[in-house]
Amino acid sequence: MLVDPGQLRLLALIEEFGSLTAAAEALRLTPAAVTQQVARAERQWQVPLVVRGPRGARLTEAGAMLAVHGRIIDETTEKAAADMAALLGHLSLRLRVGAFQAAALHLVPPALVALRHRHPDADVSVVDLVSGQGPEAIGTSRLDLAVVASWSDSFVFPPQVAAHSLLRDPLVLVLPADHPLATGPSPAAPLRLEQLRNEAWVTIVAGHAAREQFDRAAKEAGFTPKVRFETESFDVAQALVGAGSGVALVSRLALTHVPGTTHRELVRPRLHRRLHALTQTDTTLTPLVEVFLGLLRDVAQERAAAWRQADQEPAG
Repeated sequence: MLVDPGQLRLLALIEEFGSLTAAAEALRLTPAAVTQQVARAERQWQVPLVVRGPRGARLTEAGAMLAVHGRIIDETTEKAAADMAALLGHLSLRLRVGAFQAAALHLVPPALVALRHRHPDADVSVVDLVSGQGPEAIGTSRLDLAVVASWSDSFVFPPQVAAHSLLRDPLVLVLPADHPLATGPSPAAPLRLEQLRNEAWVTIVAGHAAREQFDRAAKEAGFTPKVRFETESFDVAQALVGAGSGVALVSRLALTHVPGTTHRELVRPRLHRRLHALTQTDTTLTPLVEVFLGLLRDVAQERAAAWRQADQEPAG
């Protein structure tokens, strides 16, 4: 037998108020509609459920037993509404962010400071993230926003993941401070990759997208690089350049200005990586995502403007 939860709730209200009219008002129904529902319930259960009298209505033993379940339905419904309100309130303040190292150092913190000023009660968490893990982390809802880098303009994201462009991050050449190209007649002049064909190189480990980009560029420039050191970290690469171990291509965002090093713009080819913020396509339940995304864009624009200004200033 299919049980109508509405009938159970109606019986619970009749028991609570002792009146069909009061139960009808609570359900926003007419007394006639409530009377019809009681009649249908009694036909379905084939027993009397409500006894009407001059002072209102009371339940039979069978009606009282069903009313117990009606009260359970109401209690469960109220708890569900309270739980949902609490969840939505929590989600409205929650922001789980993931970012690869350079972005976590240079883009995320200023955006977090601005977010704290706007929403001091925000519940924010940040984790280190390898860029390749970003789409899966967003697609499975482990994170609300992920800042990732891609080394190809044809990077593909899953359909439930939205990619928002943040920054074009150029690669620059990092040289020992006493390198001839850093101390010659034009020490601040941009460099072509082919000018470093005979150098020892500190590169990203083979198999990484950054290394594949570098190898393609070197081949197009007409040389096979002499790789002396390999690392997964731009920080380590710059430290090795500072120790005089070679030269390196480094993301401008990841520049740490290690003592004993300098950097030059690379003009041929103009290599770069692109930074994206990944979110779910529907951010209705997490409104802080859109707020933080706007703040990240502001920080990225400020960073790009600072780079342009630095490139226009004459060497001191």
